[in-house]
Amino acid sequence: MLLASPIIFWQIWKFVAPGLYRHEKRALFPFIILSSLCFLGGAAFGYYVVFPPAFRFLLGYSADFLSPMPAVNEYFRLSLRLLLAFGVVFELPILMVFLARIGIVDVAFLNRNRKYAVLINFIIAAVLTPTPDIVNQLLMGVPLLILYEVSIVAVWFFGRKKLPYGPPPPAGNEETNE
Repeated sequence: MLLASPIIFWQIWKFVAPGLYRHEKRALFPFIILSSLCFLGGAAFGYYVVFPPAFRFLLGYSADFLSPMPAVNEYFRLSLRLLLAFGVVFELPILMVFLARIGIVDVAFLNRNRKYAVLINFIIAAVLTPTPDIVNQLLMGVPLLILYEVSIVAVWFFGRKKLPYGPPPPAGNEETNE
């Protein structure tokens, strides 16, 4: 799936691109590149940092009379869930910048709701981690907190800027009641 994703995304882009204006394509291109890098970075973090303790936890259910013998499909299921979960979770800064660009969130909103974000981050970590142990939940919850802080900085840099003199004037093609 990871190997096929560039081709899949290219096909989606070829379908969507003809309907976009040139300025929309220019605005969307950085999001595509950065979201791909964030997804791959999250998948790599999940595989190299989180997967070893998660797999050790699953192998920890052994005794003298019980030896763990995970099947290949269980191994792939665990690794695929971790790759996808961490890939999606690492998209948080991109999502927040996108929401800021369309005017839904801003830095003040993110700072004001930080305590709720901490709670939601750990709920997401508890739901998305495939094992019930606290170590793996922390290995997802702490990066989520860090990504939330990165999101605040990214929104500060790349979010929609408020104009100092108020909203822009209406477009010139409006009818007047004269």
